[in-house]
Amino acid sequence: MDFETIHYEVKEAAASLILSRPARSNALNARMLEELNVAMDLAEADQRVRVVVVTGAGAAFSSGFDLKEQMERRPTGFDQWQAILRKDFDAVMRFWHCPKPTVAAVRGPCLAGAFELALACDMTIASETAFFGEPELKFGAGIVAMWLPWMVGPKIAKEIIFLGEDRLSVERARDLGIVNRIVPDEALEAEVGRVARHLSAVVRSTKRWSDRDSSMHSRPHSPSISKSRDLGRQTSLPLWTLRARRG
Repeated sequence: MDFETIHYEVKEAAASLILSRPARSNALNARMLEELNVAMDLAEADQRVRVVVVTGAGAAFSSGFDLKEQMERRPTGFDQWQAILRKDFDAVMRFWHCPKPTVAAVRGPCLAGAFELALACDMTIASETAFFGEPELKFGAGIVAMWLPWMVGPKIAKEIIFLGEDRLSVERARDLGIVNRIVPDEALEAEVGRVARHLSAVVRSTKRWSDRDSSMHSRPHSPSISKSRDLGRQTSLPLWTLRARRG
């Protein structure tokens, strides 16, 4: 596949996936989701690659799934919406299931589906310009990958989702455990490169072990991550189909 919406490169054992639709704030459209899957296939199969970095071109990480394109296609009915949401969900989950460490390098907006993609990565390093949010309910959409309650707890997740928070500061994101490190904007690439070199040198089987060790992720009285992900798909479908009927 010839990449049109992302750039893919391998340097110093790190594969970089750069979201590149700057005119649309790097919104995740159908073509980009296909290219992300192809790029992840390449990174996982390449023995030189030991870490995967995803970032955005220009001043934005990504504004999320391209709702304008999805609605222009005018899907109708449960089956058509389920196929779209399944594709969205699977693209996000590639970064969680990747056998190699994944790092999100974020500057500017990181919203909605892109926020969920960053949450699915093992680490998030953000510049001082970064901000986060889940504004989907404002637009009659739903959450595709319900990571947030599992990451920050149900109370904070409900606040962010129900209020359609779209300007969660990078400082609060770090306080909530969503961001690992904050760096000056001009230092983002250098810091991500440094972390990637460290990960490529020391992390091998640790990634698979940590993803499967429930003690690293458990939260008292919380649903399992699989149930949380299923909840995301189940709640998105009614909202999308309702919007389609109105549209």
